[in-house]
Amino acid sequence: MKKFILSMVTLASLAFADGNITYKIDGKDYEAYYVNATKNAPLVFMVHDWDGITDYEIKRASMLKELGYSVFAVDLYGKGVRPTELADKKAMTKSLYDNREEMRKRLNAGFEEAKKLGLNTSNSVGMGYCFGGSSILEMARSGAELKAFIPFHGNLATPNGQDYKNTKGKVVVFHGSADTVVPFSEFADLAVELEKTGINHEMITYSKAPHAFSVFGAKSYEEVADKKSWKRFTEVLEETLK
Repeated sequence: MKKFILSMVTLASLAFADGNITYKIDGKDYEAYYVNATKNAPLVFMVHDWDGITDYEIKRASMLKELGYSVFAVDLYGKGVRPTELADKKAMTKSLYDNREEMRKRLNAGFEEAKKLGLNTSNSVGMGYCFGGSSILEMARSGAELKAFIPFHGNLATPNGQDYKNTKGKVVVFHGSADTVVPFSEFADLAVELEKTGINHEMITYSKAPHAFSVFGAKSYEEVADKKSWKRFTEVLEETLK
């Protein structure tokens, strides 16, 4: 009986543990990071930047946990694949930009893993940074069951042959008007497309904000845009996740 009680206590503590979780897709290991705020806490499904899950995503997850949200940061690259060289980052993102079916498979597998962990996927939003922002829009177009899709300084162009007709949740875009990587025409085109499709959306730009304006410690970091976008982001979470 004591052993049974101990095992139940252990399981309960694990249920609210934070850390890495390894899972498989097509026989290959992937390693996500998650934080569990409280039982049935609303979930933020996060997609990493082009360098994989780093201290940046872990910091943002911690910030969200302090606000009462659980977070599952999905791994789209594979366990141990965390590119540091520019050429490797470009190669990793290109491999998925060129194979959208594979990108969707990895996104969906991560979402299912979050569900297996007992995280509240039925009351969740998706968000991502740069490459992750582009990926979360891919998830939106796939018809995934999330309440909102929120890219920060992501690529916004819709791939040929795709559209937002199957999108279930609203789209909220945070973009820097000084972004020279993602042309402003992509921002405008997406607004027109979402309006025409009838998707509830909110599109916000920030002056003097370059690409990757929210990344702490980077040359691109723009404090005003970061703080304003984070404030609006947390408001969107409050409005969307009940």
